[in-house]
Amino acid sequence: MSSADKPLIDKQVIEEACEWSIMHGVAFKNSDGTARHCPFSIAPMTMKHNVFQHIMKVTPLLTKLISRVSEDHLFLQSSLTEMAKADQFFERLMAIHKEIHGVDGEQTFPARQPLLLMRTDYMDDRQQGAKVIEFNGIAAGMGPFGQRITQLHQFMKNQWPEVYTDWVEDPASYVADNFCLEQLAEGIAHGAHKVKAEFDVSGQPTFLMVVQRGEDNVYDQHLLEVALQGLGVRTLRRTFDQLASELYTGENKRLMLKGIGAIDLVYLRAGYQHIDYFAPALGEDICCQTLSQTRAFIEQHNVALNATISQQLATSKTMQMILTMMPEQEFSRWGFTLEEVRLIKSVLAEMLPVNKETIDWFSSRADKTAWVLKNQGEGGGHCVFGEEITERLSQLKPEEYGAWALMQRLFPHERERPTLAVRDGEITKIDDLISEIGLFTAYFNGKPVAGSEGLVGYLVRSKPAKENEGGIHSGQGILDSITLTD
Repeated sequence: MSSADKPLIDKQVIEEACEWSIMHGVAFKNSDGTARHCPFSIAPMTMKHNVFQHIMKVTPLLTKLISRVSEDHLFLQSSLTEMAKADQFFERLMAIHKEIHGVDGEQTFPARQPLLLMRTDYMDDRQQGAKVIEFNGIAAGMGPFGQRITQLHQFMKNQWPEVYTDWVEDPASYVADNFCLEQLAEGIAHGAHKVKAEFDVSGQPTFLMVVQRGEDNVYDQHLLEVALQGLGVRTLRRTFDQLASELYTGENKRLMLKGIGAIDLVYLRAGYQHIDYFAPALGEDICCQTLSQTRAFIEQHNVALNATISQQLATSKTMQMILTMMPEQEFSRWGFTLEEVRLIKSVLAEMLPVNKETIDWFSSRADKTAWVLKNQGEGGGHCVFGEEITERLSQLKPEEYGAWALMQRLFPHERERPTLAVRDGEITKIDDLISEIGLFTAYFNGKPVAGSEGLVGYLVRSKPAKENEGGIHSGQGILDSITLTD
């Protein structure tokens, strides 16, 4: 066989790596009930130790900030009014927020206990260093996959050291430890046990995961459930459709589930998009009212909850823009020192509201390659780039401006060596891989739980630089992990 015909990597290595992935739950569920492995890199990326340490230091501060903003209900309502008018989904969320917390200074205090499980996503820009892409406060998933892919890369290093050395970005780098699955479970179990202890009853605490209909990302969720079961927590799964008719109120504002009993913690892996509340069989006059009211019902009970409506509002793109543009002194509202604020500001990329002035500026003078246009949507497909921004801005009506924001586009380091992506058992050589690093944190009732200062682990998703959509489900994203170099 000539060198040109020689495979990039032995077929058996790929087969065993894919089998390891499925065996350890790093997989998606197919419509026929079978499983396929998640796409992954054959060896990790490398990050400068000082850059990694900086985002590790700042991220707990960001979580503390979002935690405090999310409980500043008058600030949320006054700051996000225009955005809620411009985005139908957030209009519904704001209506529920006002129902739960009151309006115009007449605050009410629901019984729920907030559990903030947040993923802060970064890219390491070539010129400006690591900057936040977005905050994820609801359905911030794939933490378990983050730990598992770190383990897969160590498996590769131990089993096939030559292959690993050939494809790792820096053979002299060392692994960035990642215990995201275990520590997320610890944070959740802490909240569940705390709530149960308030009722002074025996037995296991009960955890309820709210999931989407026909979910294919079940294994990431089941990994977390298995870890919770190991910590003495009973786990359940329900859709909003099911909960609409199964939840009821027990004594002392206890949340109850028909056929089960008391619920101590509710964790939403659904609820970040309109379709999660869409129930055509109900024939509603107001779309999604019944199922979204289920969230309002949950918040009126003494239950640990991720995500609260206020957490979802506080991690919106518009709130990210408001905090980015806010003068340093105004952060004293939430008890931050100037030193802390400057650390926070060091990772916030420039953002601008969409209005007549910014549209005129963008169309006539801006470097169109230096910006990205974002709406409030979660997941892929909600960003507009380059010349397409001008076209989209020209199509917007003034009443729609509040749902959009311009953000400085980040140009992260490309991996210095080619790497191999494994998808559906096949390999692809990629010469320009870039990475997005998500750091997970856990706060319960405004205080860090698990990990160091609430920092519990990370998730890396990499993609070719030329690809705009880097999702693992869709697009060209692959799971990755981090090694560090000095």
